[in-house]
Amino acid sequence: MTIAQERPTAIAVAHPLEPLTPEEIAAAVAILREEKSLGASTRFATVTLHEPAKETVLGFRPGDAIVREAFAIILDNATAQTYEAIVSLTEGTVISWQHIPGVQPPIMLDEFIECENAVKACPEFIEAIAKRGITDPSLVMVDPWSAGNYGLADEDGVRLSRALCWVRANPTDNGYARPIEGVIPVVDLNKMEVVRVEDHGVVPLPPQAANYSQEYIKNFRTDLKPLEIIQPEGPSFTVEGHQISWQKWKMRIGFTPREGLVLYTVSYTDAGEERPILYRASLSEMTVPYGDPQPHHYRKNAFDVGEYGVGTLANSLKLGCDCLGEIYYFDAFMTNSRGEVAQIEHAVCLHEEDFGILWKHVDWRTDETEVRRSRRLVVSFIATVGNYEYGFFWYFYQDGTIQYEVKLTGMLSTAAVPPGEVPKYGTLIAPQLYAPAHQHIFNVRMDMCIDGMQNSVYEVDVEPEEDETLNPYGNAFYAKSTLLATEQQAQRLIDPMKARYWKIVNPNETNAVGYPTAYKLMPGENTLPLARPHASVIKRATYMTKHLWVTPYAPDEKFPAGNYPNQHPGGDGLPQWTAGDRPVENTDLVVWYTFAHTHIPRAEDWPVMPTAYVGFMLKPLNFFDENPANDVPPAASKHSCCN
Repeated sequence: MTIAQERPTAIAVAHPLEPLTPEEIAAAVAILREEKSLGASTRFATVTLHEPAKETVLGFRPGDAIVREAFAIILDNATAQTYEAIVSLTEGTVISWQHIPGVQPPIMLDEFIECENAVKACPEFIEAIAKRGITDPSLVMVDPWSAGNYGLADEDGVRLSRALCWVRANPTDNGYARPIEGVIPVVDLNKMEVVRVEDHGVVPLPPQAANYSQEYIKNFRTDLKPLEIIQPEGPSFTVEGHQISWQKWKMRIGFTPREGLVLYTVSYTDAGEERPILYRASLSEMTVPYGDPQPHHYRKNAFDVGEYGVGTLANSLKLGCDCLGEIYYFDAFMTNSRGEVAQIEHAVCLHEEDFGILWKHVDWRTDETEVRRSRRLVVSFIATVGNYEYGFFWYFYQDGTIQYEVKLTGMLSTAAVPPGEVPKYGTLIAPQLYAPAHQHIFNVRMDMCIDGMQNSVYEVDVEPEEDETLNPYGNAFYAKSTLLATEQQAQRLIDPMKARYWKIVNPNETNAVGYPTAYKLMPGENTLPLARPHASVIKRATYMTKHLWVTPYAPDEKFPAGNYPNQHPGGDGLPQWTAGDRPVENTDLVVWYTFAHTHIPRAEDWPVMPTAYVGFMLKPLNFFDENPANDVPPAASKHSCCN
């Protein structure tokens, strides 16, 4: 939904990191339009909070004056120029206006709709689909994919989308069952005109429908009994604005058009002291490289954060479907591309979950049993990026553990093959229909703050003791820690054969037995990108080639593939920043973790995919003096309880 635009007076907020209010967003747009004489050809790619300096945030006390600023990215379709602006909402004026040459902002949601309309109105496209027996363009689905960068002179500086197309049998049919194979309309998004229609040859439409909605599925299971989540006294968390407190955890959240959910100032209260762990954390990029080298598929390499913005594509969550229990929702506010304030109702879900056993022990001598149930706090949002759904979940546990999990579901990106052909680079999922192999590669940026700003990172491998004088029986092994003192040293890969993890330590603080306080980054499912080193996607997303990167904190270094990956030739972001090999020992540092899910499709992924899970954990490592969850009370006896 959109909210009418106006230019109000300054809005009072309680904290410097509070997201921009709808009124502040409208004011920022109005100030920019007035001061920069922005006309109808202007698109607003981003209007979001210009975050104050870290020192300002950490030094803030209730009652302090708050300076409010908005950051905007503006595209002028008429001149194909991109600008970055900072607007002082406190002063009511533009304080920075900068032309950013040679870049393309992300493809905006409005452009999706306009691109589809342009394709359907193109005579050349209508002629191409007619060759395939399609006579009703209204049933065509057009997904505007980013064009990437392949060094083609006629694409240099042109804002492009390479649209992939499918056709429905009727308005509610699952169109992904019928790809219009070989037809690629290429659209100039600034002019909103089709510049060419590539036709790589007619392949028949797959013959079989594949519907999954309630309209089509009539024979549901009848033996599934109701399961209700009730909290008769309400949830255990409290919310003030965008600050959340729960079970010794305290944090703030924000929401940006590019990253979606952002965590700020995450701390855990230990013996009455709020101990910081993270200053800021978010999904910083995700890249989806496809493995089919055919002419109409090799350019499928989507950067879903930098080229589209997962925040703008967030779902409005509904009670009882995406989240269960006593739920608190946060709305998200941003603009559409024309500068109108857009609201995503219930964009972020906050709730608690039971998570089985927290800890247990049976003393067999006394026959006494002590068991505690684990509860976790869930902060999440879900985005639909074309055919795929991604759920992004942060979990906080009573024992001080933090978990990040991505849930992948939705629809396969499909393609067609002639009758009898078995594709090498994908899987047949229905007659004449296949899904190409692909990867989902994510990067999470974590501005660490373990007991303060001065942190270091160590790589820990579990190794057998090679010295036979120390290991005469051959059973000894130990954890070997290696300091990663510079950016180049800190570019690392996982090694599950050594049980490798990385620990972020505060070398200036220790626990009761003298270990430096730390959290360890524990990898989950992971692999490397499978594209060859010379592939365009590797040059543009070099961050994928290392699982761990560490950089000194810099406020303008937020995105591992650079600020503008859309159609960028590559080399920006982490590879550029880390070329100087800056020191990262005992300093304010940022940890970037890359993790990948490799998807070789299967029949069971069709027509809609069961959820796949991928992520990592941050676990306290001698951060506490003992198990911080010792004080979790036993379950009330009136409740039935099992292990």
